[in-house]
Amino acid sequence: MESISLPKPYVDAVELCAAHIGESVTFRGTVHRVRDMSDFAFVIVRVDRGLIQCLLKNELDGITKSDIRDGMVVEVSGTVHEEPRAENGFEVELSAVSVLAKPYDKMPVPLGKKYMGINLDTNLEYRPVTLRHPRMKAIFRIQGALCDGFAEYMMSQGFVHMNSPKIVAAGAEGGANIFKLDYFGQKAYLAQSPQFYKQYLAGVFGRVFEIGGVYRAERHSTSRHLNEYIGLDFEMAYIDSMKDVMEMETGMLKYVMDYIRAHCKPELELLKADIPTIDTIPSITFKDAKQIMLDKFGHKSKNRFDLNPDEEQMLCDYAKSELGSEFIFVTHFPSAKRPFYAKDDPSDPSLALSFDLLFRGLEITTGGQRINDYQEQVDKLNARDMDVSLFESFLLLHKYGMPPHGGLGIGLERLTMQLLGLKNIREAAYFPRDMSRLIP
Repeated sequence: MESISLPKPYVDAVELCAAHIGESVTFRGTVHRVRDMSDFAFVIVRVDRGLIQCLLKNELDGITKSDIRDGMVVEVSGTVHEEPRAENGFEVELSAVSVLAKPYDKMPVPLGKKYMGINLDTNLEYRPVTLRHPRMKAIFRIQGALCDGFAEYMMSQGFVHMNSPKIVAAGAEGGANIFKLDYFGQKAYLAQSPQFYKQYLAGVFGRVFEIGGVYRAERHSTSRHLNEYIGLDFEMAYIDSMKDVMEMETGMLKYVMDYIRAHCKPELELLKADIPTIDTIPSITFKDAKQIMLDKFGHKSKNRFDLNPDEEQMLCDYAKSELGSEFIFVTHFPSAKRPFYAKDDPSDPSLALSFDLLFRGLEITTGGQRINDYQEQVDKLNARDMDVSLFESFLLLHKYGMPPHGGLGIGLERLTMQLLGLKNIREAAYFPRDMSRLIP
């Protein structure tokens, strides 16, 4: 009988080489590109986190420089030498090469170039391959760190990590933008949001957060929308006002930006990413936002209930130039266009205690205070001609006592896109799903 022990410690190949100048090392990776220099060849090996320049002078183990091809998976050994001209400041003079796997066709995209120079459709068609490019890897290393930082901060603030079902009996927001399913003969849907479940569990734990899939059946094809995306959500009970939620997001974003700077330095340098510094975030009301656009930009808005994309950009331009912030909260949206669970402002019921957070010209967050009183929630459902009987399970939350609470949802891909200056949200999704894309 074999006994399985604990795994070997993970070793970053770049760090391994950097720590052993003048010594022999062994590591595994994939041939990124080969530069034939007549008498020798530079073999650039792609490892987990970067590129390592290797020097192949002679035939090794029956392998010559002409045998080395892009895409080969290899194990190499050699001596590390300082080389200021090489990436990371060193190169490895090879003494052994072992081929672990080889490609059976020519690469469909130029992975070995600094920029692949391909259009977005080609990038997405060959996504399992194009994601190997250092710039693509850097995007998603940063995105992964964004999630890690979010989770770490939430847990530090007493939040419990939850997971909500994605097959549901009713949509959290209703409407036509919901995917329908045949669930063993019953009508079911893909979840538009974890909203109901966040509220349920805020009543259990007080504070909860989730990182999970969100599904919207909206028939759009823009650079800022996906039909499936990842939501960063949290909900918190025992709040005094929606300001508590906004303060929690401000603290979280500050933590996440610092976390990314600390954990993704090589990727940030590669992408030349500008990560904002956050101390406070300015906040204005929806009414004042409309007035600012009129006064500062001569823009008279025709949208009485929301902000159009050009208006989001204007407000961010104003926040950056006048307030020194790349973020701005907009609060107190008209209640008529906010979800039925949003609490109305007691001083003006035509307005909801609801907010958006804008970042570099785009809304990345929607949140606010929720209705916690049973009769108030029933009355709002009735006022909107919604069938109360369809929300019996949701109303269990309110019927048996629920503290004041609120929360928000952030689109991970949108935040990544704005953070890294990407032109299309599909660049910030591993395998994006839109109206025309189901593969790969």
